[in-house]
Amino acid sequence: MSYPTTTPPPPTPTFLKLSYPAPRVLLATMSREKDLNCMNTAAQWEMDSVWKWLDVEPNLSVAVITGAGKKAFSAGADLKEWNNSMADDADPKNRLGNAPAFKPLSRRLGKKPVIAAVNGLAMGGGTEFAVNCDLVIASETAYFGLPEVKRGVAPIGGALPRLIRTIGLQRASEFALTGRNVTAQEALEWGFVNKVVPQDKVVGEAVKYATMIAVNSPDAIICTRAGLRQGWETAAVERAVEVTLEREFAELQRGENIVEGLKAFTEKREPKWKASRL
Repeated sequence: MSYPTTTPPPPTPTFLKLSYPAPRVLLATMSREKDLNCMNTAAQWEMDSVWKWLDVEPNLSVAVITGAGKKAFSAGADLKEWNNSMADDADPKNRLGNAPAFKPLSRRLGKKPVIAAVNGLAMGGGTEFAVNCDLVIASETAYFGLPEVKRGVAPIGGALPRLIRTIGLQRASEFALTGRNVTAQEALEWGFVNKVVPQDKVVGEAVKYATMIAVNSPDAIICTRAGLRQGWETAAVERAVEVTLEREFAELQRGENIVEGLKAFTEKREPKWKASRL
């Protein structure tokens, strides 16, 4: 298979199916449909390698993640595997709770944006994925939940502090402490879903947004996202601005794309972007 990338993607034999629906756009489909696209330990390591590759692959600017089938985006952690790993004779190092803890996406910082195309239920880690994605497009039939409190565990994959920043303490508390499901429409009203569409259009709509991002300067995408993330992750607005100026914007100013973008504007033509060095 030939890839529209400078290097082939990392192997994804058990969980992710990768495709390229538009220029500079990666589509990653979680493919454990019979298991509601839940993640075992092997799946977490696959996700980790794909997002690291996305950030260094110069011919990609943005990714979309979705779930196989019509029922589930992701049911989160593979609780059967987690239960087995808790046995007295099991190696503690192999416990799912000691794996990357959904760091590959729910705790990912990264450089390039990822859009969630939530095609069905998103439970536990599935919701944690969506909360940390840069945009969320949800199916009308999708719903979200953090049922960990009902299972004796806790949603420790990064969703709790991020939910507070996105929807506020009281709504985040209602969501996480009751364990109740939240519909896509309610999530839209709360502010952690961008758009709700019919189920058969959710991936296409996410790719549409990804394409609107991907046509822009690769350097500017990375720098702008970094500024947004700094503002989300840090408390002080001015410090967030300073960090972005000192790091990503300083690199952007040394690159070719800022020159090309300004020149194309004055010449009234479309810019021809180079691969980002940020």
